Amino acid sequence: MIARLISLAVRGRWYVVALTLIIAALGLWQLTKLPVDAVPDVTNKQVQINTVESSLSPVEIEKRVTFPIETALAGIPGLETTRSLSRNGFSQVTAVFTDRTDLYFARQQVAERLAQAGASLPAGVQPQVGPVSTGLGEIFMYSVEFARPGPNARIRDGAPGWQTDGAYLTPEGERLADAVSQAAYLRTVQDWIIRPQLRTVKGVAGVDSIGGYEKQYLVEPDPAKLAAYGVSYADLGKALEAANLSVGANFIQRAGEAYLVRADARVRRLDEIAEAVIATRGGVPVHVKDVAAVRIGGELRTGAASKNGQEVVVGTSLMLIGENSRTVAKATGEKLEQVKASLPPGVVVHTLLDRSALVNATIGTVERNLTEGALLVAATLFLLLGNGRAALIAVLVIPFSFLMMAIGMNGLKVPGNLMSLGALDFGLIVDGAVIIIENCLLRLAHKQEHQGRLLSLPERLETVLHATQEMIRPTVYGQAIIFLVFAPLLTFTGVEGKTFYPMAVTIMLALAAAFILSLTFVPAMVAILMRGKVAEKEVKAVQAVKVRYEPILRRALLRPWPFIGGGLAVFVVAAGIFTTIGQEFIPTLDEKNALLGSLRIPSTAMEQSRDMQLHVERAVTTLPEVEMMFSKTGTAEMAADPMPPNQSDGFVILKPQKDWPKGVHSKSEAVERILGKAEPLLGNNYEVTQPIQMRFNELVAGVRGDVAIKLYGDDLEKMSAAAAKIGATLGSIPGASGVRVEQTSGAPTLDVRFDRAAIAGYGLTVEDVADTLASALGGREAGNVFEGDRRFDIVVRVPMAERNDIEALGAMPVMLSGGEGQARQSVPMRQLVEFRFTDGLNQISREDGKRRVVIQANVRGRDVGSFVTEARDKVAAVPLPPGSWMVWGGQYENLKAATARLSIVVPLCFLAIFLILFLALGGFWPALAVFAAIPLGLSGGVFALALTGITFSISAAVGFIVLAGVAVLNGLVVMTSIRQRLEDGASVVEAIYEGGMERVRPVLMTGLVPAIGFIPMALAHGTGAEVQKPLAMVVIGGLITATAVTLLVLPAISKLLLTIGDRFSREASASSSKATEASA
Repeated sequence: MIARLISLAVRGRWYVVALTLIIAALGLWQLTKLPVDAVPDVTNKQVQINTVESSLSPVEIEKRVTFPIETALAGIPGLETTRSLSRNGFSQVTAVFTDRTDLYFARQQVAERLAQAGASLPAGVQPQVGPVSTGLGEIFMYSVEFARPGPNARIRDGAPGWQTDGAYLTPEGERLADAVSQAAYLRTVQDWIIRPQLRTVKGVAGVDSIGGYEKQYLVEPDPAKLAAYGVSYADLGKALEAANLSVGANFIQRAGEAYLVRADARVRRLDEIAEAVIATRGGVPVHVKDVAAVRIGGELRTGAASKNGQEVVVGTSLMLIGENSRTVAKATGEKLEQVKASLPPGVVVHTLLDRSALVNATIGTVERNLTEGALLVAATLFLLLGNGRAALIAVLVIPFSFLMMAIGMNGLKVPGNLMSLGALDFGLIVDGAVIIIENCLLRLAHKQEHQGRLLSLPERLETVLHATQEMIRPTVYGQAIIFLVFAPLLTFTGVEGKTFYPMAVTIMLALAAAFILSLTFVPAMVAILMRGKVAEKEVKAVQAVKVRYEPILRRALLRPWPFIGGGLAVFVVAAGIFTTIGQEFIPTLDEKNALLGSLRIPSTAMEQSRDMQLHVERAVTTLPEVEMMFSKTGTAEMAADPMPPNQSDGFVILKPQKDWPKGVHSKSEAVERILGKAEPLLGNNYEVTQPIQMRFNELVAGVRGDVAIKLYGDDLEKMSAAAAKIGATLGSIPGASGVRVEQTSGAPTLDVRFDRAAIAGYGLTVEDVADTLASALGGREAGNVFEGDRRFDIVVRVPMAERNDIEALGAMPVMLSGGEGQARQSVPMRQLVEFRFTDGLNQISREDGKRRVVIQANVRGRDVGSFVTEARDKVAAVPLPPGSWMVWGGQYENLKAATARLSIVVPLCFLAIFLILFLALGGFWPALAVFAAIPLGLSGGVFALALTGITFSISAAVGFIVLAGVAVLNGLVVMTSIRQRLEDGASVVEAIYEGGMERVRPVLMTGLVPAIGFIPMALAHGTGAEVQKPLAMVVIGGLITATAVTLLVLPAISKLLLTIGDRFSREASASSSKATEASA
């Protein structure tokens, strides 16, 4: 079938070229549609369920909300595990599904189970499912802030904007004089002007908000006045709701016309709320203003945002799953520019973090490496082939195979990123085409020399056809071997699967495209271009190598054992060195920015935590290399990353390195300077990571650190004590940074104890007292105020100063029931309850139904593998509470899983490679000779890692996989030539000598061309270069030794094994002859 395909390609050569151009044009179009990101999105299929119930403590949230939801989710098809977090008033349950599960199916199942679980949840509690995004979906962040007028700015009082007295006048006429109302207005601009417009951007799943205050119309009662008028907090709330309503009474007819009946009593302004009547005393109406102050304020927030030491509002655009991050981020930025025209005077929007910048920088590095690699490969081909037209044909395979690969990537939904595109080596891709081109040159030259004239068109076509068909066997077997060496990557699952599966698929697509082109486009182009005289000559470089190689080859055949021993010695040394090389999952991508996490004691209030973070920002931004710093403190609205109020994520945006001060040469030095500024600020515990890296760790394993220890059990108190000891042990190990033990306790609690006898003595119920307490402190919603499409809550709540004063809380009046027409009396709260300060739980984490405490650390200055190896022995000595156990997680977990799978799959693949060699070479001993040389050829990769100080990672493992494939191809090229001579009747030594000398150029090309293609990757310093460098270094270093092994050690091994095989075959033949004679 393949031979017929080649025949059609040669005879219909112009049609093949035309079809190739059409496919290339299609590939170019598909390339523009390819989803692009900096790194693979490794987020597992997960659905987040967030529930807010501010009146419940962590233990109550766990019992009444988290546990019922976890129970309801159990048994959903495809559910792999559940993780949960219970904090004061907040629950988050994360349901993780298998990779095969359709995310929309999973969300539908979760929604159905939540609906069924509604009866077992507290009244009014409504769990919310998170947006259809991924962990790395935060692609664009921006700040909403005020542009303060300068000292010489002209201010017009009465016009919207800043006023001379420092107040801000909104376009609606509201005068905002205090910081809270001004921050609330920024949040209003974000929620009602900016967010609705950004939601219309294609590919945006949602827009998250943090910072400022959600605007509320606050009604702040005076307890003394409430008592004087005999109005309770609940009465005030109910009366406000009753005074703020709108009803429809259908329509009336008049003179043949229908008039709609509209009874609208909604309040629209502060003065209308103040004038609302809430009761009547002695025939005199009691207004809200008689018992309370009415003002614009903000909610009791759980999150804040700041930038360069000033409070702002931060918006985050979340990308819909499966979209192109660069396209969506760019479209969001363009839309934000349009939004600026609709902003009120004095309010501005600034871009904080744009993922497209990182994507462009990373893809730019990949594009530069691929382009430079392709040019170097082209130059090498021109040099080694010695024929410009032949080299041009080989070079054309590079862009055409790349464009065909893009079609396949889109078809298989494989995105383009640093991992999928970063491992492409055009030198490896054109190997098959070079083999065919070289054989065509050889046959055409011999035919012309034999004929003594130029070939006619039929003769040329016939020669090209036969020359190509001769190479079907080595080409097919060679491609099969290369495909097999990449097969282990296809078996990865989980994080390692999402990381390396796209890489394997991309390389295989490129190789398949090149294989198809080598059997169709290449012979067609050879038939078209190879006109005139074709001379099969070797370039001077190859001739020089042959001259020096010939005596060494003779010595190897004369005395094979020194060469075999030398190869084994190199391998043993490499194996010893490999045990000293560190290990990590994948090299860390330098995102060019840093994330400075700040953690305070659990009792730190939101406003205090925000103030402390403002000081951190002011200190860090004094560094000349820092462009800006913005922070998120606490939990954002959508709670994709629910941090407690005592925790902040500070995004440190660095200037381009050329603008750094003298003496600061690396990012690690900049990070040390950042810590140097931050650490003198007391009360903060810091960890340094990167934005994507942090989310990568957190969303995959539920932890933020590179290394994590999950301690499972039931007794949180004992688990926390053991976790503290484990954390201290981790912190003592060199390389540990930002060691953090999950804070399960330490949250101070104001415990309210009800005096049931006293309550009953006053004719009250516990519900009456609890309702008063909840309404006064937590606030009670009393309807809404509508401003066009905007709606804001009216909330009855005690003024902030009195909320924080225990004496004032004790004096809070609780209204007693009175007879009809009698004035109601009150009793102070302190006579009905007792206030106590106690230590309570901060948060409760669960995984698969068991409580857990996480100890995590980042690793700096050493590899993760050696760190964990050292840590395991020391941590194992820490005694655990009965019924508790530990599980190691984080990056180490991914490395361990990938290594375990490779240890099973790689031997199986090498067994399959041996079988292919057996079929290709037609015998056991030739296959064994080639196969035995593979491990020796890998030594150079180990030496390259050791010399450059690069740790072993899965990226380096991919380099060894490529190396093994090229080593097998080299051996196959030489052994095929040797095998042909043996079949022609040559002796073993003669066949090895002639076959080795003939295949010097193909071996050099097969070895050098892929290595040269990786040189730009090895020398690159752009964004993402650190991820590609291990792969490139392994291939370059390994191909040097692999080529040397093929030219020097393989002949020695071949002589030894083929001689043994020849002796065995002669003995078997002699035995067969004797048996035949005996039977005769």
